[in-house]
Amino acid sequence: MLRVGVTGGIAAGKSSAVAVLRELGAVVVDADAIAREVLAPGGPAAAEVVAAFGEAVTGTDGLIDRAALGRVVFDDPGRRARLEGITHPRIQAEAARRFAAAPPDAVVVHDIPLLVELSLGDRYHLVVVVGAPAEQRVARLVRERGMAEPDARSRVAAQAGDDERRAAADVWLDNTGAPKRLREDARRLWHDRLVPFEANLRARRRAGRPDRPVLVPPDPSWPAVAQRLAARVRRAAGDRALDVAHVGSTAVPGLPAKDVIDLQVVVADLATALHLAGDLGPAGLVPVPDRWDEPVTRPGRAAKGFAANADPGRAVNCHVRPVDNPAAAEVPAFRDRLRADPALRDDYARLKRHLQARSWPTVDDYARAKTGFVADVLRGTATGRPGPPEA
Repeated sequence: MLRVGVTGGIAAGKSSAVAVLRELGAVVVDADAIAREVLAPGGPAAAEVVAAFGEAVTGTDGLIDRAALGRVVFDDPGRRARLEGITHPRIQAEAARRFAAAPPDAVVVHDIPLLVELSLGDRYHLVVVVGAPAEQRVARLVRERGMAEPDARSRVAAQAGDDERRAAADVWLDNTGAPKRLREDARRLWHDRLVPFEANLRARRRAGRPDRPVLVPPDPSWPAVAQRLAARVRRAAGDRALDVAHVGSTAVPGLPAKDVIDLQVVVADLATALHLAGDLGPAGLVPVPDRWDEPVTRPGRAAKGFAANADPGRAVNCHVRPVDNPAAAEVPAFRDRLRADPALRDDYARLKRHLQARSWPTVDDYARAKTGFVADVLRGTATGRPGPPEA
């Protein structure tokens, strides 16, 4: 099962994107619909909400008036927190039940407005955010929902901002243009990413990779991507993970790299490492057997667990190393030296470009060709120098 969280600010177009995914075959768990059920007569939270906020939140028919309830709690953080304390656990429990009831090969889309506000991104394989500028959303609220402009601005301002949503988003669906474009983007997401991601995850199959190293310019989004992935790995690993860190070239600002996020998970022993590499499905990763390290500070190979992405849209290497594997200390130490010394970073970039121009049987052979430089850096004998390094 693939778990996809879909969110967006009010009037951004989230519901339109979810509708397309539903038409294409997604199982949709609608948080708003569950919230209405929770507050319905006889629902698990209705009586408690009336007891907490009084008859003012009910209509003439005796039912909870959601608009009236919103007015009561909107400008009062204490009351809002009290309402959330009553409703959110019940909404989350019902959503979990519906996820559990979905078929094992389903793409389950959780339509959830407060995903970012509640910091729930690590519970999904992917987070999709539908976005539009605040002014455009205000205009839609006024035009399409008949809301007064001051009220519309207050509603928009009360939610997470675009910076927070972008930080949470694995996929950003822009809804500033014609509705047709959003529908097309949602269809493309379904066919190109969600369906193959689910199939790879179910088969425990790594998504395809280029056969040779392909360097790309430094991407300032890499740290945020790594942060999201690391949070999912921590959640899946639980207390087995002694440390989870972003390592490799994408962890060094300003360094060209293969567009692959490397994560290192340090665990107590090799048995734990091998088991954990097979348990990272909730983070979107599948085990790849028979991988090892060749530490530069100790001759021979050092065993580790290894998992990689089932997601065709984001390449990830997750190295699960026992704490006594020398590479567990070498890898972050090398990263930190390059972060601290721009001359070494630039020298390493020249080496990588030089090696990329050559033909290598495998990406692993390309990686081994860099070992001498890595060793010099770790020994403290490497210095930044002009001109291409020796291969």
